[in-house]
Amino acid sequence: MAKYEYDLVVIGGGAAGLTASGMGATFGAKTMMIERARLGGDCTWYGCIPSKTLLKAAKVAHHIRQAHQYGLTDQPLDVDFKKVMAHLHRIRDEVYEEADRPEIYEDMGIEVVFAEAQFVDPHTLMLAGEDGARQVTSRYFVIAAGGRALVPPIEGVDDTPYLTNESLFELETFPEHLAIVGAGPIGTEMAQAFVRLGAQVTVVDMADRIMTHDDPELAGMLQEALEKEGVQYLLNASVERLEKHAGGVRLDVAQDDTKHTVTADAVLMATGRQPNLGGLGLGAAGIEYTKKGLTVDDRCRTNRSHIYAVGDVTGRYQFTHMSEHMAKVAVTNALLKLPMKIDTDHVPWATYTDPELAHVGATEQQLQEAGKSYHTYRFPYTKVDRALAESEPTGLIKIHAKRSTGTIYGVSVLGASAGELVSEYALAMKHGLSLRNIADTIHPYPSYGLAARRAADQWYVQKQSPTLVKVLQFVFGYRGPVLAFEEGKVL
Repeated sequence: MAKYEYDLVVIGGGAAGLTASGMGATFGAKTMMIERARLGGDCTWYGCIPSKTLLKAAKVAHHIRQAHQYGLTDQPLDVDFKKVMAHLHRIRDEVYEEADRPEIYEDMGIEVVFAEAQFVDPHTLMLAGEDGARQVTSRYFVIAAGGRALVPPIEGVDDTPYLTNESLFELETFPEHLAIVGAGPIGTEMAQAFVRLGAQVTVVDMADRIMTHDDPELAGMLQEALEKEGVQYLLNASVERLEKHAGGVRLDVAQDDTKHTVTADAVLMATGRQPNLGGLGLGAAGIEYTKKGLTVDDRCRTNRSHIYAVGDVTGRYQFTHMSEHMAKVAVTNALLKLPMKIDTDHVPWATYTDPELAHVGATEQQLQEAGKSYHTYRFPYTKVDRALAESEPTGLIKIHAKRSTGTIYGVSVLGASAGELVSEYALAMKHGLSLRNIADTIHPYPSYGLAARRAADQWYVQKQSPTLVKVLQFVFGYRGPVLAFEEGKVL
């Protein structure tokens, strides 16, 4: 053990790397964290924080223009985009100062190094930074090198300026017309943000609907809401060519047998992510990988037993919370020798549009493909008093569960605070709690959380048996009517 300079070296200072390094120090390991740019990674600088900040600003603008929904007077609004972006940058900086600064981790005893890292053998890295080159050795490694935007090989793309999530939040000029290629979470969130800030937005996607990994019904409801706000969609369509045009861009789009020409001030490529594999010297370390990412098992271990990989660099999950979860799994296995595995059955995800769209567990399609017997319980937001009080009636909770016991297989939620609601179901599923357990738990009124209990109540409602009621009447002498609840009726 003593022949290695460090117990743990973490490559990457994003969400996964910060978590892995912090855990290493907590467990008493001599730890180094290597980052080539800024600590915080995509989440702080190019993803979660700036996108949600922009969505909030856009939501405030939308509410000002739609004040009549709250009994107030609509107000015209001129958006000062430079001030909005200055606010966004200020929030990013605050998050960095509070959570990501090198000093925070150095105070924990972690050596933070800003450099490019490359394996020269399975236990040795060559670091190249401003202070020159040096070699370091370690007993264990965690590769948390992250990912970057994937831009498809569209004709003309190399000669045409385009935006990705890495450049979008550095915009100084507001795009009056923004074209977005991709109708997944990033494209959908930014479509709503920019249309609410006053832009014309056109979204192009090859699929026949938006948000293809989410419940089709709920994704359709979200699409309808966004279309009402002004987002224009070209679905079942592909971009055949990009080119510069009059200070902006032009997209040649094919949709079935129809050709469209979209001219915009800017185009955002929201077409997925790819792992950062280049320059790591994976071959020198003998680490296996594919174009999708580093190959790891459910303990986040590569084919080299002392080298782990977590987060976007593995290509397995593209969520900050899963990057952190994988980091915990990796470090627990490496340093504590406890056989912890990735929890693949209870992975929640949320898209923070208005209304939000969230999911955890198995989808209906997955249950059908597995031949699983289930029942779907539905609870609309029009029955959620808090949603009505806040003029947020658009939404639906769908729970797929075992009819006899209320065991939860999967949940999809569209509506205000959907990301928070789905967390309750994730906790329940993780610990084997049923719809009965949720229904029997007191929730505060009026809260969005109460919607989770009301939705679980439907399991009780639909288990009502007229025969049982008649037995109760016979035994206790009750004289009321015997109610028959219709399939799907919501109480």
